[in-house]
Amino acid sequence: GALIKHVRSHTGEKPYKCSECDYSGKKSESLKRHMKIHSGNKPYKCSECDYSCRESRHLKNHIRTHTGEKPFKCSVCDYSCIASDYLKSHIQAHTDDKPYKCNECDYRCRESEKMKIHLRRHTGEKPYKCSECDYSCNVSGSLKRHLRTHTGEKPYKCSVCKYSFKVSGELKRHMRTHTGEKPYKC
Repeated sequence: GALIKHVRSHTGEKPYKCSECDYSGKKSESLKRHMKIHSGNKPYKCSECDYSCRESRHLKNHIRTHTGEKPFKCSVCDYSCIASDYLKSHIQAHTDDKPYKCNECDYRCRESEKMKIHLRRHTGEKPYKCSECDYSCNVSGSLKRHLRTHTGEKPYKCSVCKYSFKVSGELKRHMRTHTGEKPYKC
């Protein structure tokens, strides 16, 4: 039980494997949560926009993008964010610990999952395939964005003028028209 889970935190062993993709996890609960990705079931819906998700904690974090609340604060610098996971990743940026090293190039990273994704650049593996056309990619988020070209979905809505966008970066750029922010100096 608990001892086995603890040992896995040191060994990195992930015995729970998905039958649909290359995901593997340390805990059976993680695999159960992951399997919801393949069912397409997203019962948690945002009341402000079209966002929906599989877990209540993800909805809670998403709602913070509307409220602007960033309760997780870095003790080293003035960084703050909407989710504890983001803060954990950020805090690692203050250390130089990058235990995963690519054998093909100089790339190093802190997480085995990021290394797995990076290695696909060298192998050319593109496990995420569009069911509507011949598009394929090496990162699930890229497929999610691509699918919006078929569905026309624009989940990122401006809270000021209700304009909507397919990609979050487009909304950020658009918001500058309201705030007057000019991040690039000539």
